[in-house]
Amino acid sequence: MMNTNAQDLLAKQAKAQTDFYWFSRYMFYQRKHFKWMHNWHHEEICRKLEAVYRGEITRLIINMPPRYSKTELVIVNFIAWCMGKTPDSEFIYTSYSADLAHNYNAQARDLIKTEAYQELFPDTQIATDKDAKGHWGTTNGGVAYSAGVGGTMTGYGAGKMREEFGGAILIDDPHKASEARSKKRRQNIQEWFSETLKSRLNDPKRTPMILIMQRLHEDDLTGYLLSGGDDDEWEHLLLPAIQADGTALWPDKHDITKLKAMQEANPYMFAGQYQQTPTPGEGGEFKVDKLEIVDALPATAKKSCRGWDLGATANDGDPTAGVKIWDGGDGYYYVEDVERGQWDSSTVRSTIKLTAQLDGKLTAIRLPQDPGQAGKDQAKSYTRLLAGYNVAILPVSGDKITRAEPFAAQVNAGNVRLIKGDWNKAYIDELKLFPLGANDDQVDGSADAFNHLFDFENQDDAPPAPIPIVTNYW
Repeated sequence: MMNTNAQDLLAKQAKAQTDFYWFSRYMFYQRKHFKWMHNWHHEEICRKLEAVYRGEITRLIINMPPRYSKTELVIVNFIAWCMGKTPDSEFIYTSYSADLAHNYNAQARDLIKTEAYQELFPDTQIATDKDAKGHWGTTNGGVAYSAGVGGTMTGYGAGKMREEFGGAILIDDPHKASEARSKKRRQNIQEWFSETLKSRLNDPKRTPMILIMQRLHEDDLTGYLLSGGDDDEWEHLLLPAIQADGTALWPDKHDITKLKAMQEANPYMFAGQYQQTPTPGEGGEFKVDKLEIVDALPATAKKSCRGWDLGATANDGDPTAGVKIWDGGDGYYYVEDVERGQWDSSTVRSTIKLTAQLDGKLTAIRLPQDPGQAGKDQAKSYTRLLAGYNVAILPVSGDKITRAEPFAAQVNAGNVRLIKGDWNKAYIDELKLFPLGANDDQVDGSADAFNHLFDFENQDDAPPAPIPIVTNYW
């Protein structure tokens, strides 16, 4: 008679073979030592992935909010589960960041190596002679290859020429959030998908492709595929954070009150990344009615930065603007002053130097660096001009709307105050019309000052944001 332990193991093996969601939750507990936070959308995703494995779906798009378990399920667990059931499977996994793709691919490999997994699928072993960054294999001839979107994949293919499952192409967030508004970048990704990635299908009809992403633009890869940019028919699983009946998709993650607050703070971002219905930027990024004008800085104000947006033509073209922002130390951020004018390059330099002297050496200065050698020469010149001051001259990255989002989020949450001054009206008017207004120099200066003040790019000293500006994953 079979003992209890042997019976229990056989039962687990049978369950793991037939129930992908059970496998994912079981392995999560074995690795993390606490229970998976269950929600119905996880199970729905797993049912779709099981259908992919059975060959019932060959083209699948899943749109869902960031950090809602998409990469853990669709990449790490699905690759490992399929390798357990079909150890000679061949996968290609790609994401906007090659490093992230390699990391999650390695997590799938490491999951297979665990004792708990080996109990469930003892016939699947990692081949040590095929274990390299971005590429590992099984002793049965299986392969998992990872790469960044846009990269070359010569020599690698996905799937098998057969009826049963033999691998897949997995695409996880192909767009970097800060680049999604670039038409050229979107087109490059669309062309790479059609001309390079699809050519890696060993069986173009039966090898499945899965795209999972948060929406970032109406013409992102999801929009391109669903609008007929590709010849294939795609199954579409849409999982908005706020459901059609007004309830939260995952209340334990974000309840409806939190979601509404996030939506109010940044409707453009929320529509795409959380509701999966991106809309064109039509102005209204800043809810200027949330701004409060006050007489003075609080005594708790602790650090400040003046961000400059540079123009160089007198009486014409874009103005130069320098915006000074404080961390009030009381939960609010204060715009204290704006220096602005249409000046020639000599006047721009003298104004920046004089303003630095008036602000004092405790105020950080943020200046943009233009691309190319001219920008490097200009940066050296300003470094000499502002010797002794806390100055950072950095290349500008990302489009204007993306760069402004962290500051806009704080404005829209009612966390930004203006110190009373004759510059207030012009400043408010520009924010109100952004990004469709004639000028955006004050917005750019504000965004750079705010981001630099809190080192927002590095997240080392970022303020508690009312919304997450997300470029990251599960």
